[in-house]
Amino acid sequence: MKGDNFVFGETAVLQPAGEGVTRKVLAYNDDLMLCELHFEKGAVGSLHSHPHQQITYIVSGSFEFEVNGIKKIVKSGDSLYKEPDVVHGALCLEAGVLLDFFTPMRQDFIA
Repeated sequence: MKGDNFVFGETAVLQPAGEGVTRKVLAYNDDLMLCELHFEKGAVGSLHSHPHQQITYIVSGSFEFEVNGIKKIVKSGDSLYKEPDVVHGALCLEAGVLLDFFTPMRQDFIA
């Protein structure tokens, strides 16, 4: 829940976030949010934009990300920064897990 000091992954709810993608909303407050996303191979995070700053850390797997019209392949240990309103999306090349950090928090993820 919002503002909790401890959020345990085993009890966080895994929610659908698109075909082949699930998301756990983890720790957050009004200014910051952490989410864990699980992608099946071939799943697509469609091109989109939002007013939040976002950092993505690749925990596992391999992805082709497009950010601001530039495509690059990223894998475990890599990270990306997406400024507010930039168009971005991803194709999962090898099943994996991403951590997404947002500022401010994504109200649409908890509504």
